[in-house]
Amino acid sequence: MSLPTVAIVGRPNVGKSTLFNRLVGKRIALVDDRPGVTRDRREGEGRLLDLEFRVMDTAGFEDHDPASLPGRMRAQTEAAVREADVALFLIDGREGLTPLDEEIARWLRSGKTPVVVAANKAEGSAGEAGRLEAFALGLGEPIAISAEHGEGLVDLFEVLRPHVEHEHFQTEAEEVEEGTGPLKMAIVGRPNAGKSTLVNKMLGEERMITGPEAGITRDSISLDWQWNEKAVRLVDTAGLRKRAKVEDKLEKLSAMDTRRAIDMAEVVVLLLDATRGLEAQDLRIADQVIEEGRALVIAINKWDVAEHASSLFNGVKAALEEGLSQLKGVPVLTVSAKTGKGIDQLLGAAFEVRDSWSKRIPTGELNRWFERAIEQNPPPAPGGKRIKLRYITQVKSRPPSFVVFGTRVDQLPTSYQRYLLNSMRRDLDLGPVPLRLTMRAPKNPFHNKG
Repeated sequence: MSLPTVAIVGRPNVGKSTLFNRLVGKRIALVDDRPGVTRDRREGEGRLLDLEFRVMDTAGFEDHDPASLPGRMRAQTEAAVREADVALFLIDGREGLTPLDEEIARWLRSGKTPVVVAANKAEGSAGEAGRLEAFALGLGEPIAISAEHGEGLVDLFEVLRPHVEHEHFQTEAEEVEEGTGPLKMAIVGRPNAGKSTLVNKMLGEERMITGPEAGITRDSISLDWQWNEKAVRLVDTAGLRKRAKVEDKLEKLSAMDTRRAIDMAEVVVLLLDATRGLEAQDLRIADQVIEEGRALVIAINKWDVAEHASSLFNGVKAALEEGLSQLKGVPVLTVSAKTGKGIDQLLGAAFEVRDSWSKRIPTGELNRWFERAIEQNPPPAPGGKRIKLRYITQVKSRPPSFVVFGTRVDQLPTSYQRYLLNSMRRDLDLGPVPLRLTMRAPKNPFHNKG
C-alpha cells in the first residue's frame, strides 16, 4: 500500500534539503549554502511523530526557458506537486517574502494540491516577521520552523496531519509493530529467589547451575525455546541486591548485566521468594522495570512450601498496590520452580501483557475516547483561564506512548493526566502496562488563541 506524499517546494536556498534530511532521519540530500545544489526530485520515507509518508525534495523553483537545465528542474518540481497529497511551501522567515515566493504562491493557488506554508530559519523568534508576512500569500496560516534545529515540528505535524493521516495505513503499521516475534522475557529478582531453577523447569533440562549459595549466576544468559508452539527468548539474570551490599566487583558487573537484560526485554518477570515475602528491594526492582517502560509480571516462587499462603498472597498484592501506585493491577501469580506448578499460567500472562504493551489504537477510536473523557471530566481552569485539549495521537507502542495537543497544557495538573491514563487503560483495554503521556502546545504566539 503506497504512502501519502509530501512535496517540499520553494525558491532556492530556503532550506528544503535540510528539512528533507530531518524528516527522513538521515543525510540523503546534499546541503550547501549555494542555490541549485538539488537538481532532481529526491524521495525518502519520512516520519513525524506517528505520521509516516513519502517525502519529495524538489529543485528550487526558478523562471527559466523550459529547455534549459533550470527549466527542466522546474518541470520536475511541478510534476512532484501534481503527484503529492500535500505541498509544503517553504519560505525563508528571516528574509521575508520575495517576488519569486509570490510567483510560486500564485502557481500553487492555481493547482489542486493542498498547500501548507512554513517560514523556515525561524530559530527562537527570528522568523516571526517573515511568518506574518506570509499570510499575504493567501495560502492559510503559516507556521514557523527551523529545519536545522528541529524547532516547530509539533506545529508542522498539526498542519500536515489532516493531509497524510490515513487510518488504513496506520492499521498496516499496527500489524508490523504488534509483537509477533519471540517473546523476549527476562526473569529478575533478589539472589536465591529461584530464578535458575525456574528456567531449568521451563526448559525441562539442567541448563543452569543451581544451588543454595546466592550469586551462582553471574551473567545474563539468553535461551531460545518453545512454549505451546510459541517462541520464547528467555533471559536468566544474576540477582539484584541493594547497592550498599554490592561490594564485590564481579557482583557489580552482574547487577549491570541484569539492568541491561531489563532494557532488552519486552516482559520482565519479577520472581519473589514465598519464604521471605515482598521486601523493599523487590519494589525497587519493580519500579526500575516500570521506569524502563517494560511490561511487568510478578511471580511468587516456592509456593509449594509457603506458610499461611492466602494471607501471604493478599499481603503481597496489597503491598504492590501501595508501593507501585503508578501502575495498578500488575499480574501476580504463584509458581513452584521445583514442581513446575503455575508455569503455564505465568507464560500465558506474559504473552497477554506483551499484547497490551505492543498495542496501537487507531487514531479515530483514540480521539472518540478522548472527546468522551473530556466531556465526562473537563480539564480545570486555573486562574479562570480555560485549558483547551484539542486532540490526542499515539506516537509509538512498546510501551504505548501518546501526545496530547492543546493550549495551556503546562498548567494541566498531574491528577488530570492520571485521570486520562486510568481512563485509557480501562476504556481502551490497555491493561496494566506502562503508558507514556506527553503534553504539547503549539509554539506560534498567534495560533488559535482562546
